[in-house]
Formats: sequence, C-alpha cells, structure tokens
Amino acid sequence: MAVVASGTAGAQAITMAFAPIITRLYGPEAFGILGTFMAIVAVITPIAALSYPIAIVLPKEDSDARGIARLSAYIALGMSGIVALVLLIAGDKIVDLLQVQAISSYIFLIPLVILFAAWLQINQQWLIRKKLFKVKARVAVIQAFLINSAKAGMGLFKPLAAVLIVISAIGSALHAFMLSQGLKKAESNLDRPRTSQKVPLWGLAKKHYDFPVYRAPQVFINAISKSLPILMLAAFFGPASAGFYVLCKKLLGMPSALIGKSVMDVFYPRITEAAHKGENLSGLILKSTLAMAGVGFIPFALVIAFGPPLFGFIFGTEWVTAGEYARWLALWLFFAFINRPSVASIPVMKVQGHFLVYEILSVVLRIIALVAGFYLFKDDMLAIILFSIAGVLLNASLIILTLMRSKSYKAYKQIAL
Repeated sequence: MAVVASGTAGAQAITMAFAPIITRLYGPEAFGILGTFMAIVAVITPIAALSYPIAIVLPKEDSDARGIARLSAYIALGMSGIVALVLLIAGDKIVDLLQVQAISSYIFLIPLVILFAAWLQINQQWLIRKKLFKVKARVAVIQAFLINSAKAGMGLFKPLAAVLIVISAIGSALHAFMLSQGLKKAESNLDRPRTSQKVPLWGLAKKHYDFPVYRAPQVFINAISKSLPILMLAAFFGPASAGFYVLCKKLLGMPSALIGKSVMDVFYPRITEAAHKGENLSGLILKSTLAMAGVGFIPFALVIAFGPPLFGFIFGTEWVTAGEYARWLALWLFFAFINRPSVASIPVMKVQGHFLVYEILSVVLRIIALVAGFYLFKDDMLAIILFSIAGVLLNASLIILTLMRSKSYKAYKQIAL
C-alpha cells in the first residue's frame, strides 16, 4: 500500500501544485464544461468492457487472466464503435436531451476516450494481478506532471474549455500507453516463461458472467449517480455551479485516490487470497475500515471547518463558493473513503447482485435530493446539502451490510471445508 500510495501521492502533489495556476487561468465555467464532458464519459466508460477487466485478478492461471484481458479489449472496441455510431446518428438529439450544448463540439471525442479508458483499466488490473505496484506508482507521477504541465502551458495562450477537454482525452491514452510499456519491461525482467496457451473466450465469459450481469450495471449506475450532480447543476444552475462541484469533488477525492485506491489495489488480491484459504474476512474488512477512518478524519475535518477561506486563498476569490460546497461534500466523501475495503470484498463474496440493488437505490435517493434542491428550494447549496446527507446514509449502510455478509461467508466456508 505504501508503494501505491507513494505514486498516487506524488501525482496528487503535482496536481495540487499546478491547481492554483490552472484555476486562475481557466475559471469555474471552463471547469464546468470540462466536468460535463467527463461526466458523460464516466457514465459510459464502466460498461465499455462490461466490467470484465476487474476479473483479471481472480483466475489462478495466467492463461485465463490473459484470455479475460483479450475478451475485455474486444468488447471495448465493439462498444466504442457502437457509441460512435449512436452519436453520428443522434448526437444532436442527445445533446439537447441532456441540455449540454456547451460540449456539442466535442462529442465525437467520447468514443476514443472510452476506448482509451478500457485499455487503461486492462493494464491496471494486470499490474495489480502481478503486484507490480512500483510500475503503477511511477507512471502515475509522470502522467500527472505531463498533463498538468500541458494544461498550464496551453492555458497561458488559450485558456479555453476546449483545451482542457482535449488534454484530458490525450491523458487517458498516454496513461494507458505508459502502463503497457512499463508492464512489458517489468515482465521481461522477471525472466519467466510465458505460456502461449489460449483459453476459449466464450468459456471465460460464461465463467465470470456475474461481472457483465451484476457488476457492469452496478458500476454503470454508480457512475450515473456520480455524474448526475455535474449534469444537473450545469442544466439547472449553469456551468459555473458545475465547475464549483468539479473542483470540490476532485480535491476532496484526493484522499480516496491517494489512500483509498491504494487500499483497493492491494486489498482486493489480499482478500481474494484470504477467501481461498478460508480466513476470517470480517476481521480483515473491519480493521481496514477503522484504519481508513483514522487516516481520513483530520483532512476531511479541516475542510468542514475552514472550506471557504481555504478555497479562496488557494484558488482565487471566485472559488469561495466552492469552499461552501466542499464543507458538505466532505461529509459524504469521508464515508465514501472508508468504505473502500467493503467495495473491494464484494466480488470475492459473490454479492454483486446485492450491490446492484444498492446502487439503484443510491441513484434514486441522490436524484430525489438534487431535484428537491432545485424544484422545492431553487437553491444549489441546499441541493448539495441534501445530496451529501443521502451519500452519508448510503455509504454507512453499505459498510454495515458488507460486514454482516462477511461473517456469514466465513461460516459458509467453514461448513464447506
């Protein structure tokens, strides 16, 4: 975890160092347009490969894992082609329906970004399987420096939303390419014989059917719930409000990217191994959750206490409202931060169907919160408050339910043995 976190910390430190420059160059409206574009991409990306890349870690044999990687790549290529065709036929209607006219000039970048994102996920999961965390960490730092340098450099001449969108699209491809090159070099240095055995892809697809049937819809719905605030704030209150939310979510998501993602990457193969050996899963999940709570308490508490002045001082006076958003979003994101071990354990315990139900309920409650804030109160701040409270309740319930399930799973494994 320390290795993964060090790379993520370096990437986040670079992002933070550039943030005061970038926010002053582009402003809230440009960030809102970028956020709207990325929100649409984020909704489609999880189903680009039907969540099969997540299964790369699970097989005991590398030949099976390579088969899943090929399957994921073929599906992603087909999905990106379908999205491109849909946008070609009905792109204008979709833009009007979502009220995102600000990004109409960039919609044909979406299929490419989806394909790059799937490629990135495949490489990341293979690195996790092989525990090549140093490669992952090193690439994260290099990619962050290159992308943020490009944003700042181009912003001096063309501080436009279009620049942010194009650089972000290139960033996904660059990240995936660097990971693939690092993976090839690391595996060649291991000097291990690589089997040429090919496993029938249809058999692997059927064996891991729960990923497209349960996990892909769950991740898709989760992405909708995360993207909805950006899309709804942009439609109801304008791009600037969406920009405030985007900056808050990005900064407050740093602990999750720094620690939470590292925990996910390492905890996932660890709990998979523990399940194979019949170990106490509930103990592992509980200890990890409490450790996450201890690590996350101070940074999130600081934002709750001093959000507006901090944002105004660091990013400029026009971002003070983002600090008010941040105070409330910090409550939700703290609970989202500490639930990482629970989320990592879900595919291992084969409860992805329950997780899908949870995500459907999550989307419904968050939509109700945002709609109530707009139609009942006509206030973006109240919409954020209601949205955050719903997030706290949902994440807390997920942790409790996962701990309960892990106890019964352990009992089942003991009986089976």
